[in-house]
Amino acid sequence: MTTRTTSESAAAPLLDLHSLVVSVRRRRRLWGCMALLGVVCGSGSAILLPPPPAAVTKVLVAHQEDQPSDPGTLIRTDVALLRTTRIADTALKSLKSSEKPEDFMKDYEGSGLTNNVLEIKVTGDSGADAVARAQALADAFVADHVRRIRENSDAEAKTLLAQRDRLQSELDQVNKAIADGSKESGPNAPADSESLFSRRAELTSQISDFGQRASQASIGTPRLIAGTQIVDAPRTVRYSLPKTAATHGAIGLALGLALGLAVASVGSVVADRPVLRRDIAANLGASVIAELPLRSSRRRRRRSKAARARLTASLARTLRGSSEPLSLLELGCARATSVLALDLAGELSADGPVVVVDGLPGPELTDRRPRPGDPTVVGVERAAAVAHQELRFGVGSVAPGTAWTDLPYLGTRTVLVVRAGHGSAAWLHTVARQLADQRIAVLGVVLVDPDPGDRTDGTLWEGPLTALRGRSEWPARRNGTVGRRTERLPMWAARVPDSDQEVR
Repeated sequence: MTTRTTSESAAAPLLDLHSLVVSVRRRRRLWGCMALLGVVCGSGSAILLPPPPAAVTKVLVAHQEDQPSDPGTLIRTDVALLRTTRIADTALKSLKSSEKPEDFMKDYEGSGLTNNVLEIKVTGDSGADAVARAQALADAFVADHVRRIRENSDAEAKTLLAQRDRLQSELDQVNKAIADGSKESGPNAPADSESLFSRRAELTSQISDFGQRASQASIGTPRLIAGTQIVDAPRTVRYSLPKTAATHGAIGLALGLALGLAVASVGSVVADRPVLRRDIAANLGASVIAELPLRSSRRRRRRSKAARARLTASLARTLRGSSEPLSLLELGCARATSVLALDLAGELSADGPVVVVDGLPGPELTDRRPRPGDPTVVGVERAAAVAHQELRFGVGSVAPGTAWTDLPYLGTRTVLVVRAGHGSAAWLHTVARQLADQRIAVLGVVLVDPDPGDRTDGTLWEGPLTALRGRSEWPARRNGTVGRRTERLPMWAARVPDSDQEVR
């Protein structure tokens, strides 16, 4: 039986939460600035835009239909009635103001605190003006409520009394019929008399009932009128600038932070800039061999110097034992790469003169002030004139706009110095493909400014999944068809079988 070996990577998730969290955390300057901007705007609004003077009063409102189970419908009705032009016009007339009721309604509002307590808040040009307007508005509301209670009571009593009078007229007719029937005689006289007496008793009961109901309607009105009153006299609302500024600042902080996190999340997803060493290694097709912080605190400065020294010594050993030139290609960290190149030149200066081929687009190496013991820096156009006896290595860039055909003059082997989160996944793929087309072998990736919480593995155990043409050139280089190469292939490259190889 024959089986075919293939290396297939697991399907990548649609949204990697780990990468998203790390990307958002690296953009803390963005959402931190937006949160700070929210605090400044919120506090500034409280200082620059103070609220107008306001007064508040409370009115106890008695309702004829009050029930313990009322869900607040009656007090909401009172709030709606408060914001009517009739009450606003009455209050303005008591103030002798020429303001329009529609405009006055914009300066006050009502809210139900309980089923029977109405709070009225009014703004004015000054504290005294706000108090006067609140008093006039409360009086107008109480007078309107009392008037409606009286009108309802009078209408109900009038209706009951009219019904009682109608029944009284009918009772008078019944009494007259009874008096006339007593003078008549006949076989049906006893039955008619009995029905008339029954009807008289029923009418008498109904007349008494309607009279009592009319009395109760009139008696309950004074109680409702007395129960509707101003229980809290109008007073100005105290304005505390520190408290208001703190409240608005907290609200601005929450809104700014939420907006900043949303913008950072959307930007991270749209930009698709790998941050984790696992993703960077997979997109470049090369393992992460070292990490360098972009900025280090005093506590971590010693550790950073030790890491840079180890990396410099490792690169120096690789360059001394190789017959092919080496280059450092940066992506998003030209300054850190130039510092690393000077450190490497200083490490190699003990073996003889060192020449650095400068292919950086910026002036990091060309415009620096030379010091005693510094290496010789030449441009790419003078790289061919460097003597073979001198130690040389190149420094270049793989940022957008790079002249890819100039990279082989810097070195046929390279170490990529990449800043985490700088290049997109598509551009990292482009770099890997271009280096493969130029037959430049990538020895590894130096990750600059890594995330401190990154615990992913940056080693490619199954070999590069990109730049396959570059990998296929290595046996030819080693066999001398392209150029002699003395070092062995990496372990991961030796383990990966060809796609058409069959294992029996």
